Amino acid sequence: EENRRLYDRMAEAFRAPRPAGVVAEDFEVTAVEPSRAIPCRRYLPEGVDREGPMVLYAHGGGFVLGGLESHDDACAGIAELTGLEVVAVDYRLAPEHRHPAQGDDFEAAFEHVAASGRRVIVAGDSAGGNLVGALVLRRRAAAGPKPAGQVLIYPGLGGDRTKGSYIEMADAPLLKAKEGETYAGIRTGGTLTEAQRNDPDMAPLRAADLSGLPPAFVVTAHIDPIRDDGAEWARRLTEAGVPAEHRD
Repeated sequence: EENRRLYDRMAEAFRAPRPAGVVAEDFEVTAVEPSRAIPCRRYLPEGVDREGPMVLYAHGGGFVLGGLESHDDACAGIAELTGLEVVAVDYRLAPEHRHPAQGDDFEAAFEHVAASGRRVIVAGDSAGGNLVGALVLRRRAAAGPKPAGQVLIYPGLGGDRTKGSYIEMADAPLLKAKEGETYAGIRTGGTLTEAQRNDPDMAPLRAADLSGLPPAFVVTAHIDPIRDDGAEWARRLTEAGVPAEHRD
């Protein structure tokens, strides 16, 4: 709870004013097994096409922190700059709700907004980027609508923690490698097992095949232990024949 309070204070201190012309509406997505209402927030820029493409957004915060308020300015900014409707998902957090609760909520929200036949781009940062990677893998194997695109912003995707950026940037100022490992453990209620580390639903990079996924735009932060995860995701997508652009 202290960690959440500090994170929310930091988000509030950095929050930009909501752009003029962007209207926000709160609503809930009803889901089952378990029965629950998932809070969401819709951002509508001026002149938006309510039947055109849209963005579904999963916030970062290690699956433990954050929510609709922490990423309000980011989502409003995406709406303003793209002219698209953006829907932010307030998925359940660990440790109160362990994996796969977070991914289940994001997928339920996707199914809700895609049910009308609209093209939905899934996007997220950090832990939210992980949920994006897991969702596109889930939907590839499922009946029904598929994401039209994927945007991953400094995602943690379960890469090799013994080399590369995990070592080079182990003591990065805002997120140290050992802190990322702690959050991953909280997500499951304990230390990650080998099976969990190799489960693509938790670690999308562990998927054997990335073919058939939607086009991707991947952003990484250079001074970040998980930087190589995003680069590797983009590289493997390209090798699998999926259009992917990576910006570090």
